[in-house]
Parts: sequence; structure tokens; C-alpha cells
Amino acid sequence: MTSPARMRPRDAPLPWGRVPGALVPGGLVLGLIGALVAGALVALLRAAPPDAAAGIWNDAYIGRVVLFTIWQAALSALLAVGLGIVVARALARRAAFPGRRAILRLFGLPLVIPVIVAVLGIVSIYGREGIVTRAFAALGWEADGYLYGLPGILIAHVFFNLPLSVRLLLFTWQAVPGETWRLCAQLGMRSGQIFRLVEWPMLRAAIPGVAGLVFLLCFMSFTVVLTLGGGPAATIIEVAIYQALRLDFDLARAVTLALVQIVLCGVFVAFGLRFVHPPASAPTEGRASDRPDLAGRAGRWGDACAIALATLFVALPLAAVVAAGLSGPLATVLGDATLWRAAARSLAIALSAGLLSLALGWGIVITSRELAARRHRPRLADSIEASGSLVLVVSPIVLGTGLFVLLLPLVDVLSVGLGLVVAINAVMGLPYVIRLLAPPARRMAEHHDRLCASLGIAGLDRLRLIDWPALRRPAALGLALASALAMGDLGAIALFGTRETATLPLLLYQRMASYRLDEAAVTALVLVTMCLLLFVVIERGVGGRDHA
Repeated sequence: MTSPARMRPRDAPLPWGRVPGALVPGGLVLGLIGALVAGALVALLRAAPPDAAAGIWNDAYIGRVVLFTIWQAALSALLAVGLGIVVARALARRAAFPGRRAILRLFGLPLVIPVIVAVLGIVSIYGREGIVTRAFAALGWEADGYLYGLPGILIAHVFFNLPLSVRLLLFTWQAVPGETWRLCAQLGMRSGQIFRLVEWPMLRAAIPGVAGLVFLLCFMSFTVVLTLGGGPAATIIEVAIYQALRLDFDLARAVTLALVQIVLCGVFVAFGLRFVHPPASAPTEGRASDRPDLAGRAGRWGDACAIALATLFVALPLAAVVAAGLSGPLATVLGDATLWRAAARSLAIALSAGLLSLALGWGIVITSRELAARRHRPRLADSIEASGSLVLVVSPIVLGTGLFVLLLPLVDVLSVGLGLVVAINAVMGLPYVIRLLAPPARRMAEHHDRLCASLGIAGLDRLRLIDWPALRRPAALGLALASALAMGDLGAIALFGTRETATLPLLLYQRMASYRLDEAAVTALVLVTMCLLLFVVIERGVGGRDHA
């Protein structure tokens, strides 16, 4: 019989916690990512002109680009988050109505739809022949040409980030306990008082994180500004890097702009983290309760209008893409071998990048789980997971520019361009994979480690019987999301692609740039169909029909 002195305390590390094997995968992944990013940054620093710092202050063009980049990102974040608060509050107040679940699913599509496809839909709605322009003309307002420049950029950014803001901000309302609503009802509080005293304090804690994320996404929005910028007056840093590298082959300016982008992103992230704090919470009974401000007619109409307008704003460009594609020269475009070669390359890049991203993310999660659940070092585990997400600060354009400069003296960069596109997209999909896999992986370790140790279940048996059934759904979702994002990416392939290695997004951009809009519409329809099919097939095929 085991003596009490030899019994292991409940919170003591398990025997395999002393084995370093589980620490190896995360270390290797972080080493690979660190070498990739560090190599790109070192190449940028070595290639930077000696007077780069002074040149930034003296170059009026760089100054204009930097100011416009910050200005458009700030305006986009203000509009997307401000409107997102209105729509999210309306959806939170009307928690049950026909079509609510379909609207939330619609709001998830802009994350999966390729940016270049959505931009084509926005042009179809707001462009010269679009519904909105024709409506303005019928009212006697001249609106021709307003889309290209800051207005078009703002419209596109709100299209992508309003649904994201709504979905993130909805969690704020879902966290309000039912006891709060019952207390509001007992006190006879009106809608305005509820917002001021109950909702706004919680929003004030959530808004900095959401606004900071939207700001960074708009700050690094390459495809939107490349297609809708309309000229030098509406150019952001990423587009200026692309133009300097691929159009002018001005390495010095491209490197200088890339370094400026890295510094600014680092400053914004460090500044934003000071304002992001987890909201306070307290234990509750968990019983649901209706809000006391649902019966007012003005509130019902206001919520209905907010939800309807937001739904139309998101749905119309997507519907325009489908309608334009179906009415275009389907037989001609679908019979073009160039389209299917580009589609095959896109599919190969998407699957390769998605699988690589999942493998890298899995390695980081194995190590973070070991540190958090078995070695009782949650802060170190959180730091390792955060390190995998720091690549969001280094955009695909900046990372690609660094790799371009690093490899230029060694190989023909364009000849290995597709491999670099896969690597860049895999790294960019890594934060999504980690965020989806890490929480359930930690829960599985906390709940089942001791039982598995007592039953002698380890290795592949542990993965097959215990871990995989719980991690199957998040792994499938991470793989599907990373693959779909890689299939629709234009940033990396714009740097390294050629006519012979064009993917569907690059082919679509080339047809839009040459004003072959009817062919572009069919190409967009093929691209969005492939992205959605890829997402659904991976999510259901890997995650299982019951998990999708």
C-alpha cells in the first residue's frame, strides 16, 4: 500500500512532465518561424540605405503615404466599430427572430471570401454602373468616380470589418448576466439608462481590443487599396512597397517603407495593449432573463432597420458577384485552360499552406499544453502562443519583401515564388490555428491527464482515443480557415507571381486591371465557389458531419 508521504499531490506535475519531448515541437516551430522572420528583417536592415532614417523625414512621398495609411485605418476602424456597436446591440436585444442565425452566418462570410472577389462585388454595387450610382443619378446627384480613392477604401473596409466587429461585440452582451436585466426591470430603467449604466461600461472594456484589431487589419489592407486606391493620392505603405519592388524595382525605397511599416505596427500594438483589459466578471446563477426595454415601438423599428441595413450592406456585393458571374461569358471563360491552370495552382497552394499551418500550430499547442497543464507555467505557455501570433505585426508584403531581398543574390526569386507563397500563407494562418486549438487542448490535458496516466494510455493511443475526438472540430476549422485564406490571398502572389505562375486571385486582378470585367466576374465566381467548397469540404471531411 502506498504511504501518504509517497502519494502525489493533486496539483503536482505528472511523471511525463519531466520528459522534455513535448517541449521539442514548439521549440522547433518557433525556431523555424523566428529564422524566417529574423532572416527577412536582417535582410531588410542590411539592404536599408545608410541615410534611411534621415530620408524618411525628408521624403515628402513617404510622409504622405504614412499619413494616409494611418488616416484611412483610423477612419475605417471608427466607422466599422461605431456601426458595429449599433448592429450588435440590435442583434443582442432581438435574440430570437426568424433568420437571425442566417444573418450571423452571412456576417461570417467576409472572413472567408477572397478580398479581391468582394472588391469586385463592391465595384458592381457602388461603381459607375452600380445600383447606388444609378440611384444617385435618378435623384440628380453626380456620383461618378467617387468609389476610387478614400470613399471606396472606407466602403470596402467597413464591408469586411463591420461583420467582424458585430460578431466580436456580441460576446459583450452575451456576458451580461440575467440578474442584471431583472434588476434593471425592477428599477424601471429605460433603454438609454440601460446603455449608459450597464452596457457602456462593458463596451468600454471591449472596444479597445476590437478597434485595435480592425485598425491593424485596415493598416495592412493591401488588396483593397491596390484595387480601389485610384492613384498616388490614396496609397498606403504596403501598396507603395509593392510598387517600389515590382514596378520600379527601387529596392532602397521598398526596404525603407518595409522598415517603417514594421516600426509603426510594433508601436501601435504596444500602445494598444495598454488599453486592452479583460472585463470584470462575477459568479451568477446563469438563468436567462429578457431585457426590460424590448417592448418599445421605436426600439423595435430602430433595431429592425439597423439589422436590415447591415444585412443588405453585406449581402448585396456578394449577390452582385454571383449575378455578374452567371450573366458573364461562362462558356468562354470556363473553356480557357489558363483559368484551370490558375485554379489548380490556387488549390495546391491552399492545401499546402493549410496543412503546413496546421502542423506548425499543432507543434506550438503541444508545447504550450505541456507548460500550462503539466508544468504549471501558464504565463510561459501564453507567451509561446503569443509568439506564434506576433506574425500579424509583420504583414505578408513586408515578410515577402524581406525574403525577396534575402534570396535575390542566391536564387532566381520568381522561380521559387510559389514555395515562398506557401510559406508566407502558412505563417499568416498560424494565429487562427493556435487560437482554435489551444483552449480545447489545455482543457483535455486538465480533464484527462490523470485518468490516462492511471490507465496507461499514451502516445498514439492517447491521440486516437482521447485527444482527437475533442480536437477534431477545431483542427478542421483551423485547417479550413487557413486554406481558404491562402486560396484567396493576393499579397504574396503579387510579389512572387508571374503570368506563368498566376493563381486565381492574381488572374482576377489582371483581368480587372485590363477592364475585362465580364471575364473577371466569371473568374470571381469560380474563385469564391472554390473557396467555399474547400472550406465546407475540409470542415466536414476532417471535422465530421456531426461537428460541422
